Amino acid sequence: MFLFSMLLFFVLTCFCAWLLLFPAGREVVMQSVGAAGRRVGRHLRGGARQGAQQAVVLGRDAGGTVRQALQFLGRRWPLLLAVSILLVVPPLLALMLSGRGMLSGYDSDTHAINDQIAGLLQGEQLTAPAPPPPLTFATAEVTLVRPMLDSANRNWQLLDPAFAQRLLLVFKIMKERHGYDMAILEGYRSPERQNTLAVAGPSVTNAKAFQSYHQFGLAADCAFLRDGKLLISEKDPWAMRGYQLYGVVAEAAGLTWGGRWTMMDFGHAELRVAGTIKK
Repeated sequence: MFLFSMLLFFVLTCFCAWLLLFPAGREVVMQSVGAAGRRVGRHLRGGARQGAQQAVVLGRDAGGTVRQALQFLGRRWPLLLAVSILLVVPPLLALMLSGRGMLSGYDSDTHAINDQIAGLLQGEQLTAPAPPPPLTFATAEVTLVRPMLDSANRNWQLLDPAFAQRLLLVFKIMKERHGYDMAILEGYRSPERQNTLAVAGPSVTNAKAFQSYHQFGLAADCAFLRDGKLLISEKDPWAMRGYQLYGVVAEAAGLTWGGRWTMMDFGHAELRVAGTIKK
């Protein structure tokens, strides 16, 4: 029904634009309407025989009007095509961008919480671990993979409390069940920093300010600590297995894992709250 309405709107818009832009078109329409009205009046006043004759004449005249209209369209088709494109492209773009195409469809993709993990979340409140030394995030190996990471915010207090508890539980399970120590690379991200990262290109982020859950304290980028060093690269088999386990645990906690996106972000997890991000 929606597509039919869009098509009807497009046809009516094109017809109105034709009448507005081309005086000759308006004249043809007015003449056709006037002639049709006169013929209908004569037809109603006449008898059956006269009505039949007039119907034949009306058919011939209508055919002539159609031919005139087609000839007119044939002469002006480039301009009509340009007007049609201008009229139809913006609504179609708006329709396409209103779906998942913009930024992975934030609010529509949620995950149910595993029953066991839900029980753990109802227990004691977990506390944030001690942060690694600042130099951990400024080594040459880390900077090569994640530029500007030394200026990222890793304050757990700036995260949404519900998201922080889920992420802390993920860290706890990764440590106790799988032997992986984890650390936040970046949690809350200001709108200004988000725009700065977006300028760096799609290899960093596709999201601009307030198009990311980082601006609402509902997302974090995480990585692993091995022997006191931060390991981000998924080229390392140990780290890649860790990311896979991290994705399973994060989704079990009701979080969305960036490793399933087209532009995979293995360390990213977010808590999607309906209505937070506008499409």
